[in-house]
Amino acid sequence: MTNDAERHLGELDLFLFGEGTHRYLHRSFGVQPGDGGARFAVWAPNARGVAVTGTFDGWEHHHDLTGSDSGVWSGWVDGASIGDRYLYRVTGTDGRVVEKSDPVGAAAEEAPGISSIIADLDHTWADGEWMEARGERIALDAPVSIYEAHLGSWGRHLTEGRRFPRYDEMADPLADHVLAHGFTHVEFLPIMEHPFYGSWGYQTTGFFAPTARYGSPTDLMAMIDRLHQRGVGVILDWVPSHFPTDDHGLYEFDGTHLFEHADPRQGYHPDWNSAIFNYSRNEVRSFLVSSAMCWLDRYHVDALRVDAVASMLYLDYSRQEGEWIPNEFGGRENLDAIVFLRQLNEAVYGEFGDVATMAEESTSWPMVSRPTYVGGLGFGNKWDMGWMHDTLAYLQEDPINRRWHHGEITFRSVYAATEHFVLPLSHDEVVHGKGSLLGKMPGDEWQQFANLRLLYAMQWSQPGKKLLFMGGELATRSEWGHDSTLDWGLHDAEMHSGVRRLLAELNALYAREPALHRGDSSSEGMRWVEGGDAERSVYAWLRLDPPDHDDDVAQGGSGDGAEPARPILVVHNATPEPQHNYRIGVPTSGRWEELLNSDAVDFGGSGVGNHGGVATHPVDAHGFHHSIVVSIPPLGSIFLAPAVAGVGS
Repeated sequence: MTNDAERHLGELDLFLFGEGTHRYLHRSFGVQPGDGGARFAVWAPNARGVAVTGTFDGWEHHHDLTGSDSGVWSGWVDGASIGDRYLYRVTGTDGRVVEKSDPVGAAAEEAPGISSIIADLDHTWADGEWMEARGERIALDAPVSIYEAHLGSWGRHLTEGRRFPRYDEMADPLADHVLAHGFTHVEFLPIMEHPFYGSWGYQTTGFFAPTARYGSPTDLMAMIDRLHQRGVGVILDWVPSHFPTDDHGLYEFDGTHLFEHADPRQGYHPDWNSAIFNYSRNEVRSFLVSSAMCWLDRYHVDALRVDAVASMLYLDYSRQEGEWIPNEFGGRENLDAIVFLRQLNEAVYGEFGDVATMAEESTSWPMVSRPTYVGGLGFGNKWDMGWMHDTLAYLQEDPINRRWHHGEITFRSVYAATEHFVLPLSHDEVVHGKGSLLGKMPGDEWQQFANLRLLYAMQWSQPGKKLLFMGGELATRSEWGHDSTLDWGLHDAEMHSGVRRLLAELNALYAREPALHRGDSSSEGMRWVEGGDAERSVYAWLRLDPPDHDDDVAQGGSGDGAEPARPILVVHNATPEPQHNYRIGVPTSGRWEELLNSDAVDFGGSGVGNHGGVATHPVDAHGFHHSIVVSIPPLGSIFLAPAVAGVGS
């Protein structure tokens, strides 16, 4: 039998919710099934009344909930059980009655339906081995390589387009594909419930519910469990910056602007025609923090990528003069959003020390990925949007013009160590008429593929975690469309398969050579060797294993005190002419072996290279007392390392 305490919401839950510090609303709010019925609890402080109705009695009755000083309405409904659909009937201050989905509902029916569902959340997890060690796999000094995917379009080929694929039936095919190319994690575009499929999930209505398009909550649990068992981490996109104004959602939930600001200068988002959360409200912060916690707690997710952080930080984001309200000090910074983001990250890392938060933040806001106790926002990582824009702009130039744009590649050194960066080539770069990555590249077909391989070699050789949107590995010619699937016919096609093989080798090298990943978030992880040869569009740098990881430990590094691994020299040639007899200074004498050549025939290249390696000469160059003479392939990159590990001076 369900005891009386289980039928009523606890005073501590109400206190923490009102204080803005509740982290686990999904364990007490929404619907909590018990013996013979279920308890419902929903926040609607300005409503005249709230009732719940559902399939548990054929939608025939309205079960009135009891209000409280906290603004939370709650009550027990006999007969409500797992599988039942339900809605709240909220009577607003003006007497108007609106049917609302449960803001904390664990499941929802598939759009265009709006009902919430009393969900079965019973799953026996078998990912204990992964969970024990997952923190090491996403640490700042770990090789983190992320495959970004939109589940609906990625998996459409599994059902021949007849229906959406289910979470669980995608698990093994996705793991097979990801592991075959050496990626360590998958990142899903938002899978939280959203009424408009064309929003890709970024217009969220169910902040605690996985979209029913791909199955049930337990189907998602089974998918994540299986990916973990196969050794693949899971990152979710999460959107606390705005929400849509659909009648059944959060907008004007109790007849007033409850979750959102009332003044459109604060509460309306012009870019997405959506509502902006009112972060000054304690209850809203409790709601959002608990949403983040739900995915980590209930679904074993390994990281959250927080969308559109810049739009949260700036009150004048995408607004003209007079369209925004300054903060209390007259500035453009959203002080309430700053408080919320710090609270979010403190909560996440306080409860789950082995996960990560990643910010999509496109401005120069300082210390996004630094701890809150030193004044940062507390994220684990930040997307490097500047690197993405500059690198794509550079490579879209005809090679003959690149000499005039040389600084677009070297500029990153000005800020590369200021944050813990992820280098993203995301979905945003292959939609809305931007074309595919391959389609952006100039030249004939061979040059386009060579330029694409050069892009990936530049990405994988710079400090920072790696992210590539699905289709990039296939070198698709058309841009992504959410209603279609990937062009899987290119998987084994000539030239396209070479790009796949290159990515697999880049990921393998990235994981195998500590110097390519241990310094991803360290100022000592890279040293320029040649950054000024604009005339020949050549770049060369060393990736180095920082000798001391102590600074990284506070941010999730290993701090293992191991001896530095061998350096990796990376040389890029951004012209279609091979550069023969090119002298480059190196820190150690002896033979330097060629670890990877993006121009290898196996990758679709011309095969210009260095026959497996080169020997040093006692000739000064680039500040070193030893140098090598190499052939740099056309529109290509080479990775070299001392044949015997060791670091000289």
